[in-house]
Amino acid sequence: MSSTLFRCKPVYAFARQRRPFVLHRRPPDPVPSGLAELLEKHSHRPPTPLTLSTLLSLGRPPTPKSVLTSVSYVQAEIPRRLAQRVKSLQELPFIVGTNPFVARILEAHRTSFLWLATQPSVRTLEDNADFISQLETLVQSHANDIPTLARGFQECTRYMSSTQISNFLDGAIRNRIAVRLLAEQHIALSRALNSSEEVMDRIGVVELACSPAHTIKMCGAWVSELCEATLGASPEITLDGDVDATFVYVPVHLEYIATEILKNSFRATVEHHYKHHGMSSRGPIPPVIITVCPSRKLDGRSHIGLRIRDQGGGVSPANMARIFSYAFTTADRSTGREEIGGGPYAAQHVGGGAAVGVGSVGEGNLFEEMTGKGLQVGMGTIAGLGYGLPMSRLYARYFDGSLNLLSLDGWGSDVFVQLRCLDEAGEMEV
Repeated sequence: MSSTLFRCKPVYAFARQRRPFVLHRRPPDPVPSGLAELLEKHSHRPPTPLTLSTLLSLGRPPTPKSVLTSVSYVQAEIPRRLAQRVKSLQELPFIVGTNPFVARILEAHRTSFLWLATQPSVRTLEDNADFISQLETLVQSHANDIPTLARGFQECTRYMSSTQISNFLDGAIRNRIAVRLLAEQHIALSRALNSSEEVMDRIGVVELACSPAHTIKMCGAWVSELCEATLGASPEITLDGDVDATFVYVPVHLEYIATEILKNSFRATVEHHYKHHGMSSRGPIPPVIITVCPSRKLDGRSHIGLRIRDQGGGVSPANMARIFSYAFTTADRSTGREEIGGGPYAAQHVGGGAAVGVGSVGEGNLFEEMTGKGLQVGMGTIAGLGYGLPMSRLYARYFDGSLNLLSLDGWGSDVFVQLRCLDEAGEMEV
């Protein structure tokens, strides 16, 4: 493994097809006094609890009163959460804060916080229409935050322990999930109120009959194309169990989890097959088998269970303790070894430099195609950087679910996902 992969350097230069792109290391800009006061004011206010049942009730159905109640909460709550993230970024070790990727995220959060914290209160539906238009732009401006942070921390792991990095990123990503959920739920409710069509199968971004089988087929089709383009082949997907099961859930969260797990399973299966049968083998590649299983009610809770099985060789016992660590990946096509760093997917225009603004628009950027399908939850892609499993587990746990992996070294892996039905989440806080 190259020791330069994580080394912070004074100047960052990346190749582009048209002109060089250079990032220089410099200290973060000082915080203006007015912004500092606002940040201090909001960061010391604890988030106001909002239960999932209350969030859903605002859209059953959306009314002018419920939409104005929603925007009032958004204007009060999101600035507090952004202020907390700004404060945590500012408290990073100085050398980490000077990393250009980390500094870019800090500046973006300061800008968004300042806009939200200084907005006049929305009191009419007309004002709300202007507000959600700008809020939508703000949400999209943060689409690549996690890939950008991934690059920054990948270059600065010598300055923070793996535990410190994991704790920071867990907090940052959970905060991001909450902010996006609140913002996108309000945007969706506002648009539903203004729509002439009555939407019966959704409450904002929550789908009342989310189909795991349909989601897996959609995500599998995209991952299959990526795997074919990268490795020259891809396994088939076999669905069994209760394939007609549906549940109440946020579909883009399920899409993210499914996509990341399938990317791991597809890559491992193809590489393991080539390893034992040769690159020219025409024999069948073992399928990835996915079982859908609705659980029985226990203590008033229902879940959807997913089991994803592959014959990709599994994970070696020496690496099992690290599979949920950020920046750990077993993807390394060039060497065939399990290493930290990029993998075969990172070489694509999805992930790697393309995901953090290094490549320019219109250069075959598959990231645009992916976000157009609603995959990756508008978060960009971090393929090959080792964030797939820990982030998938974080998404599963956000609504009191779980994600676990069992490995049979030399054979394959089983990933077990439990996702809670949100209509029974009751007093769970968002």
